[in-house]
Amino acid sequence: MTRELRSIYPPIEPRLTGHLRVSRLHEIYYEECGNPIGTPVVFVHGGPGGSTEPNNRRFFDPDAYRIILFHQRGCGNSRPHSCLEENTTWHLVEDMERLRSHLGIERWIVFGGSWGSTLSLAYTETHPESVRALIIRGIWLVRPHEIRWFYQEGASFIFPDAWEKYLEPIPVQEHGDLLGAYHRRLTGDDRVVRAEAARAWCTWEALTLKLVPHPPDYIEQYASGDHADALARLESHYYINGAFLKSPNQLIEDVDRIRHIPAAIVQGRYDVICPSSAAWDLHRRWPEAEFSITPDAGHIAFEPGTADFLIRATDRFRGAT
Repeated sequence: MTRELRSIYPPIEPRLTGHLRVSRLHEIYYEECGNPIGTPVVFVHGGPGGSTEPNNRRFFDPDAYRIILFHQRGCGNSRPHSCLEENTTWHLVEDMERLRSHLGIERWIVFGGSWGSTLSLAYTETHPESVRALIIRGIWLVRPHEIRWFYQEGASFIFPDAWEKYLEPIPVQEHGDLLGAYHRRLTGDDRVVRAEAARAWCTWEALTLKLVPHPPDYIEQYASGDHADALARLESHYYINGAFLKSPNQLIEDVDRIRHIPAAIVQGRYDVICPSSAAWDLHRRWPEAEFSITPDAGHIAFEPGTADFLIRATDRFRGAT
């Protein structure tokens, strides 16, 4: 018998919001909703350079969870916007720890997807004593072959029509290093060139997010304005620097530090942005973690099978100590 898929919880509004200064330059935005004495959980958004949306609050039972969302440096409501200075994985890891302490939380559950899975792993491996449980999906280990697959050659064979749009801002003579070509434009002084590059970069991402693509109005919104500028600039900044990891396999190599922590991993079978090989490699290194491949999903968390697994995981872990 096919089980009935769980759906996300009803909409909920924050009961408090704020900014936390984390350096001389950066302030990060955060919000809190749900039960103030519930199990603390932090939602780690994707990108780098993305932000949160109201539906992200709905993966958690609001009666059981104290739900924390925040915007990483340089994006969303954090200040200054689209700033690359003092912006590395390890800055973000310590921002999370500072936020946990600021909120008076001893230990929390960490929940992240896509780049959020990367940062969640980096944080948990650095501060295992602060984590009750880990729930991650759309695994992205930021290894060179993963970056090459999406930004140079690989996903291009599956979406050749979308790939043509991605190539448009880059002259043919620079096609041998598309990440470098985009990074130069996204960090250059010409605002028109920067905006054109950000739009093309984010359109490519938007067109590949789901098994069944988003409608045109969503893609237009995703690839426009401040959102696109921060997302494209920060992603290219992080990826050209290998996410500032100590080695390409650091997140796999350091799994032994966290194998004692309850964990769940979910991966869409047809995730083109973060192919399943990364999730599989993590699963093989960490067999104690719950593992599921959604057979009819792409990259995003809200596809029905993936959302079902995530909701069931947060329900199981809500009493984690």
